[in-house]
Amino acid sequence: MSSYLLVSWTLGILLALMTVLFILRIVLTWYPQVDLNQLPFNLVAWPTEPFLIPLRKVIPSFGGVDITPILWVGIITLIREILLGQQGILTLIARG
Repeated sequence: MSSYLLVSWTLGILLALMTVLFILRIVLTWYPQVDLNQLPFNLVAWPTEPFLIPLRKVIPSFGGVDITPILWVGIITLIREILLGQQGILTLIARG
């Protein structure tokens, strides 16, 4: 197994996991009464919060709705496509 294939596989799993966590975070924003410091909700909140804090400083909420998790899903999807898509950088290097 080449190192590019191993990196691609690991990175693909990591980006997919982060996408799922941000989608779960979007669902949790629909329930403001949920305490994000208690299990199982903190398993979603703790890994995603460090990404959301800086983006919240730049992009305010619209009408009380926090859109930063939605933006992170888009950013992660774009990064995944650039690196691992059919014409992605790591895909082309691995074929090389």
